[in-house]
Amino acid sequence: MARSPITRNGYNTLHKELENLKKVIRPQVIKAIEEARAHGDLSENAEYVAAKEKQSFVEKKIHEIEQKLANSEIIDTLNLSKDKVGFGSVVTLENLDNGGQVTYQIVGPDESDIPSGKISITSPLGKALIGKEVDDEIKVQTPGGEKNYIILKIL
Repeated sequence: MARSPITRNGYNTLHKELENLKKVIRPQVIKAIEEARAHGDLSENAEYVAAKEKQSFVEKKIHEIEQKLANSEIIDTLNLSKDKVGFGSVVTLENLDNGGQVTYQIVGPDESDIPSGKISITSPLGKALIGKEVDDEIKVQTPGGEKNYIILKIL
């Protein structure tokens, strides 16, 4: 499996989520299963069924995060170039179609979160921004149509 780029912050966030699932959520689910078992007939016990479903979800999530961490490659973002957009760059764009401004950080696919201003390096906009400089115009094909941006700042 190919290595997936991730920032140190993104790696730490995933690691904290994994620790919380293993040390807090998993024991809570196990306790809920034990309590539900104590209520008797498991075939008609909705609490038991719900707790087992939650256990399955938690175990899948733990496995998923472990896989992400194992396949991650932490990229140092401390000495970023401010001249060109690269992995970890924070970029302020002006939407040439409506005049709005947005600021995004270019991150790995496992840490992208558009509401938090983090876009994946593999997204159409992320790909279009890599290697660009301030005042460069970018055209991006999105599901909603073509979008036009100009780079205002690179941090």
